[in-house]
Amino acid sequence: MSVGAPKIPVVVAEVVAVNDLIKRFRFVRRDGGAMPVFSGGAHVVVEMDDHGTRRMNPYSLMSHPADSAGFEISVRRDEAGRGGSLYMHNHVRVGMEMVLSQPVNLFPLDARAKKHLLIAGGIGITPFVAQMAQLQAMGGRFELHYSVRSPALGAYVDRLRDHYGPRVHVYHDEFGEKIDLATLLKSQPLGTHVYVCGPKGMIAWVHATARAMGWPDRAVHSEEFLAPPVGQAFEVQLAASGKSITVQPNQSLLEAIEAAGIEAPYLCRGGACGQCETDVLRCDGIIEHNDHWLTDDQKASNTKIMPCVSRFRGAALILDR
Repeated sequence: MSVGAPKIPVVVAEVVAVNDLIKRFRFVRRDGGAMPVFSGGAHVVVEMDDHGTRRMNPYSLMSHPADSAGFEISVRRDEAGRGGSLYMHNHVRVGMEMVLSQPVNLFPLDARAKKHLLIAGGIGITPFVAQMAQLQAMGGRFELHYSVRSPALGAYVDRLRDHYGPRVHVYHDEFGEKIDLATLLKSQPLGTHVYVCGPKGMIAWVHATARAMGWPDRAVHSEEFLAPPVGQAFEVQLAASGKSITVQPNQSLLEAIEAAGIEAPYLCRGGACGQCETDVLRCDGIIEHNDHWLTDDQKASNTKIMPCVSRFRGAALILDR
């Protein structure tokens, strides 16, 4: 969050195994009070003390926006990740005390839309669960097209079909079922907005197809939180604070800055929001730009870096922090 934003002390109220890969977690305030208001598409950052390693991962809120009693998220286990999802799956239990950020919405519904076309892949269904509840309460027009690997891994399919009936369309990779995106986009009424959340390839496919068919960019919305990649350790000098830090292989640059006691702003920690953008004062080497915030020209100039997801290889990197 922006530096100084109040955090939410919570207790884990519920842990549910949704399928072999996904668990759902419900949090309530430790003081028994109401949760902050949020809108469909919002996320929170979950803080974890992973045996001495501080992890802070963003997760989309999937509880009903009108439910002020608690927040719910779903976490897909990633065996090859840095450890946050494994911590949530293996260590988080009912009754455990944790800390959440305030909700932030980088993927809101557009109030100008006449209809909302939702396209999800895998765990990308989570923000749409809250958005569909919000749209139904508002009387909004929408339909969901949800691609899953198999029936066993189709998280919340039965629940969504029960709630929304024929507005929910499900496609199974196992059976060779595919979204006919071009036909789907062509059939939409004027004023429709498209929202996509899922794997990187799906997001790029929807944007490229819509653009090729003449859809304005402002009518196509997407959300993708990038996980900070692992890599070789590297050294960084922080000019404003006068500190030198080492970024470990399984640690992000932002996490290393925070571990050195330096507060840095953030909203998503996934390379999407631009909040942690930092000026590069010297770069003797290669910045591995992993974000989707900076422009290609900015990345090529090596004068900016997104410390939440980007890394460095070379002799010297000096940042204005």
